[in-house]
Amino acid sequence: MSNLVPNRPEKNTLLREWTGPQTKDLVLNPGGFGLGKVPAQTRPDATVDSVCGYCATGCSLKVHLRDGEGVNLSGTSEYPVNLGMACPKGWEALSVLDSSDRATQPLLRGADGQLAPVGWDVAAREFVNRFKAVKETYGGESLAWLGTGQITVEELAYLGALGRFGMGFRHGDGNTRQCMATAVAAYKQSFGFDAPPYTYQDFEESDVLVFVGANPCITHPIMWQRVMRNPHQPQIVVIDPRKTETAMAGTQHYALSPKSDLILFYGIARLLIENGCIDEAFLEGSVTGFAEFKSFVDQFSLGYVSDVSGLTVEDVKLLAKTIGEGKRVSLWWTMGVNQSHEGTRLAQAIINIALLTGNIGRPGTGANSITGQCNAMGSRLFSNTSGLIGGHDFVNAEHRSKVAAELGIDESVIPDSPGYAYDQIVAGIETGEIKGLWIVATNSSHSWIGQDRFKEAIGKLEFLVVQDMYSNTETAIEADLVLPAAGWGEKEGSFINSERRIGRTRKVRRAPGQALSDFNIFRLLAGAWGCGDVFADWDTPENVFKKLGQLTAGRPCDISGIADYAELERAGGIQWPFARQQEDRSQQRRLFADGVFYHADGKAKLIFETPRSVAETTSRDYPFVLLTGRGTSSQWHTQTRTGKSDVLRKLYPESNYVEINPIDAGVLGIAKGDLVEVASERASIRVSAYVTPTVKSGQLFVPMHYQDTNRLTNPSFDPYSRQPSYKHCAVAVRKLP
Repeated sequence: MSNLVPNRPEKNTLLREWTGPQTKDLVLNPGGFGLGKVPAQTRPDATVDSVCGYCATGCSLKVHLRDGEGVNLSGTSEYPVNLGMACPKGWEALSVLDSSDRATQPLLRGADGQLAPVGWDVAAREFVNRFKAVKETYGGESLAWLGTGQITVEELAYLGALGRFGMGFRHGDGNTRQCMATAVAAYKQSFGFDAPPYTYQDFEESDVLVFVGANPCITHPIMWQRVMRNPHQPQIVVIDPRKTETAMAGTQHYALSPKSDLILFYGIARLLIENGCIDEAFLEGSVTGFAEFKSFVDQFSLGYVSDVSGLTVEDVKLLAKTIGEGKRVSLWWTMGVNQSHEGTRLAQAIINIALLTGNIGRPGTGANSITGQCNAMGSRLFSNTSGLIGGHDFVNAEHRSKVAAELGIDESVIPDSPGYAYDQIVAGIETGEIKGLWIVATNSSHSWIGQDRFKEAIGKLEFLVVQDMYSNTETAIEADLVLPAAGWGEKEGSFINSERRIGRTRKVRRAPGQALSDFNIFRLLAGAWGCGDVFADWDTPENVFKKLGQLTAGRPCDISGIADYAELERAGGIQWPFARQQEDRSQQRRLFADGVFYHADGKAKLIFETPRSVAETTSRDYPFVLLTGRGTSSQWHTQTRTGKSDVLRKLYPESNYVEINPIDAGVLGIAKGDLVEVASERASIRVSAYVTPTVKSGQLFVPMHYQDTNRLTNPSFDPYSRQPSYKHCAVAVRKLP
């Protein structure tokens, strides 16, 4: 194995610390382990296509190269996702790699309490010795990792397999728990598998598009551009407490009371049934539970639904009429649904509408969850968190046996349950049950709900490792060990987008300093731990991708028909399922066109439940409902990357702000630009006021991207998905001097 940087012997380190087959005489190239040079096919002044590493739209960007390195970007015109378009984040994807505060070498906290540079040999030894010491003292139940939807499919698979089967970490979850867990739980229960049924072409083929708790104009601007290309003069229906940018551009906006969605959709279902707007043949052949569901929704009368939702009776009737009379109705949701105390049942109420009306499996239809992160779908299928790798189930003995055989591991190392979800891991740290935590490519100290509680919890850990592009994130500065990772554009692999399309992402830059791709950090740590032989053939991302193809054979997410990366590139991305000998190889493919679902009886289920009250209601001391969400298309989550771009920073406010209705502002004497305090039972923050009628009286909106927002949010969780309810808590606001 010879991957030394040419003519730079001082930049090469030869590690001989371990004897495992993956680490003996292992050459580390600080510019990108095993990839010291940009691949030969990316010749100077050429271009290569690479799927963007921000949101789950999965746009392909044409990377323009100079002397073999990426210097500029443009949208790939022929790619079926974005058709040559890109959003501001995509245009700036390369610039954030040049930030001066990149993590460039491992950092270890010393006896003086300070983080100091060390070599990879010391970092790996420290990782192994300290985690093993915790495990030997407290057992595998004391170790956990928190992953992400921001690394590649191959890296997610490696992390999950290494953590579970190699190192014996009992618990592992990802930050996709914060965005997509509700959709996963809803699809699994309703369809029998986590299977978003749509393709992006449906944006252009619907005559009615219903967006629930979704603001794609801001959150997924390229998807919104696809909506704008729709030639059918569609009704664009927006169900959201705020008058969002999408609501302003839509044809109907229903500004319902926060968290009244479930009752509203049960009422809509009742009206659809009463008005004969259901597909009886489809229900008979493809759905179970209709009689019970019909009886259940009888209690949701027009008057009751109107009172709870805050919508007029006429509004509710019009919404039902619009859906019922549509020929091709697509229903779309994102975080406003998923991040709810009863998000799973709400997502299923939307699914139920699609099933009742037969709006699934046909062009322009579907109950369609829009994913958040670039590879959240990859995380859902391959990360070994809520499900066993490759769309399998931990509790299924046959699945465990199959996975063990495919991976060449002892079946006994595969647990028979998923382990703790994210919130349960945090709770386990608080109680002292979990002593060691490994955080990969996520910034939990900023993003986790009830932020102060999380920061206090991680202070109780015996060992905290953070693996990230930057060493100065809110989470990394608390770590005992920081491992510097390569970012998008600095490594090879694949992502899976919201429409199930697997796309290729390319290495077009060298990672700075000693930073390694997450894939090669996992390789290094596997050898250091002593389980390198288990992963002897996990030597390149492409070989792991091929292994995952074999592993998914026969599952709903089958990708066994994709031979290699070259086929992905030739096809312009490929949607799963894509089995060997598959006849349908078109670029746009929907699920359930045959009316057959993944339950044993081949039918979908109508699932429903009595609505529950929110965890925290308003009071005299905290009279406002706080809403949170995406503030602009130019920010991304905790701004770890977008905050490094001079261009993107100019496109959104530097400091945090609160949106307040003019009526409430007048009562409180608040004017635009005033400094105000927003307080919950957990914390208070200082922000500037923005007076606007886009929020209703009694509600406030604070963007999610700023460091202090999640000090306010209340840690309540959906009981089925364990997803946090970021969109509702009780707060007060007052003007400051």
